[in-house]
Amino acid sequence: MVVETQTYDPSASSSFAVTVDVVVLTMSQGRLHVLLVRRGVPPFEGMWAIPGGFKRPDETLDEAAHRELLEETGVDGASLLRQFGAYGDPGRDPRMNVVTVAYLAVLRAVRSLAAGTDAAEAALVPVARALGGKVELAFDHARILRDAVAQVRVDLELTGMATAFVGPTFTLTELRAVFEEVWGVRLDPANFRRSLLAVSGWVVPTGRRAQPGASGGRPAELYRAGRRWRHGAPIAARGTRRGSG
Repeated sequence: MVVETQTYDPSASSSFAVTVDVVVLTMSQGRLHVLLVRRGVPPFEGMWAIPGGFKRPDETLDEAAHRELLEETGVDGASLLRQFGAYGDPGRDPRMNVVTVAYLAVLRAVRSLAAGTDAAEAALVPVARALGGKVELAFDHARILRDAVAQVRVDLELTGMATAFVGPTFTLTELRAVFEEVWGVRLDPANFRRSLLAVSGWVVPTGRRAQPGASGGRPAELYRAGRRWRHGAPIAARGTRRGSG
């Protein structure tokens, strides 16, 4: 039996555009920050936004996310980008019907910011300010940022994401600050230290110490991440220590 193939008419369907938006989170001076750009063109000219832009016909979503992040901020985070959501509510973009695919990247440090293309400025902004009404974000980027932070809160407990926020070597204070900032809690330093050191494999002493602080005193010991981070984190979101499993 021969089945007749009907010719598809693209004009019969409503058209829409596809964009990518990249949420870059990092720790700076003990606080969780997000990388934002100030829009240099309409719509929402002059407002802060998550880096992103339109996907080109000849590129994949991942390629578009890499390109937009690099063009708008000067940051090359391609190897760390991963999708975490998609947003297509009608009216989210005043120009036309636009569906955006959101990406997340966690960086140990963000340096040498350089705004480009349609971004007038690029800067690290505390997440608490961006989500606390201190900074008005363009489009539905406040919602996207909230969802990104919510995803990181979950990942912090279930994966080794906490170590992505710190350098190859770190102090326990730096690592504790990651959990406190992302979860919005205060952890007892002594209990946190016991959680990390009670079971081998979470952190490995390097035999070196951090640079002395301005207040003087004995410099903190430096550690590197052990192999147990591949299977989760040493504490749960409620701040309790996990079993030795």
